[in-house]
Amino acid sequence: MVTIIDYTRRKNKEGKEFNALILQGGIELVKSKETDNYYATAKRTSITSTFDDKTCEKLIGTEIPGSIKKMICEPYEYTIDETGEIITLSHQWVYLKEGETLEEKIMDEKVEKPSMV
Repeated sequence: MVTIIDYTRRKNKEGKEFNALILQGGIELVKSKETDNYYATAKRTSITSTFDDKTCEKLIGTEIPGSIKKMICEPYEYTIDETGEIITLSHQWVYLKEGETLEEKIMDEKVEKPSMV
């Protein structure tokens, strides 16, 4: 299950605004490579929607069957908001509906540059 935790307004290539829903997976415990200690985290991604602001606000907290998985894509630059550092990534986190596999998703769409959360 994933949970809608927020939404954000974006613009498409033509400049038309739309809302994207921010999804978050369940809590995961990950072991730090530097300290060898565990920390709690959760994967996040976004999906486009046709909903207005009011509907998006009402959807926050809704659980949806599915998961968030790592998918390899063409390298792209990403700016870390907190530090301003620009890094190059070659993966993105994608939502998979329940029962869908990464292989099926790759066949359904060609992944280029992701829109990051």
